[in-house]
Amino acid sequence: SPSMTKLNSISKSYISGAWGRDALLSSKERYWEHCLVSGHKHGNTIRMYNSREDFMANRNYKDEPIAPSFNITTKVTKRMKLNGAGIDNKFPFCYYSCRDWTDIDLEADQDAVWVIYATEENHGNIVVSRLDPVELNITHTWKTHLFKKSVTSTFMVCGVLYATRFVTTYQEEVFYAFDTTTGQEINSLSLPFEKVSAGIANLNYNPVDRKLYLYNDAYLLAYDTFF
Repeated sequence: SPSMTKLNSISKSYISGAWGRDALLSSKERYWEHCLVSGHKHGNTIRMYNSREDFMANRNYKDEPIAPSFNITTKVTKRMKLNGAGIDNKFPFCYYSCRDWTDIDLEADQDAVWVIYATEENHGNIVVSRLDPVELNITHTWKTHLFKKSVTSTFMVCGVLYATRFVTTYQEEVFYAFDTTTGQEINSLSLPFEKVSAGIANLNYNPVDRKLYLYNDAYLLAYDTFF
């Protein structure tokens, strides 16, 4: 069961976005919320809260602009290229129903920054690339045998990719794992968890508090995990 559940702070109509707790150890309980407000794919600000109490009460927040990777000293914007990555709803997360604009999933755990996507060259199956968080260079890439459109969402923990699929409107299941250290794929997982609506917009893991954060249509849910 979720350890935290609330509606997003803007509107129930904003069914796409992401949220979580700041992963910096020095940030105490700083929470963030990012709702996509234009066609479920655009968002220019991220809403920050300095405590769990403020987050739950939708108070004392600050809307901060979202910037790309920009070095304020050199005035250089960092860019990277994902060769062959599907875009514009070519390889979105689907399973029960497709979630638009989910071709590319950016995740982070205690080990690295990861980008999860699919390519035609890999037959629409998921590709995982590890990024240098400073230079945004790809340091390694793994190709899986998991078709991306058979998945509702993914997240990374300790270098392991986990994938979920739809079970019912109120239940999701972690059914797959890929270990980037060993290259092993596990297709026999069955780890169900509750949700409050059918659609999943984003699922991410925080290595500081070891929680999963789910943007479940317009609802924000958190789960305790044990790995």
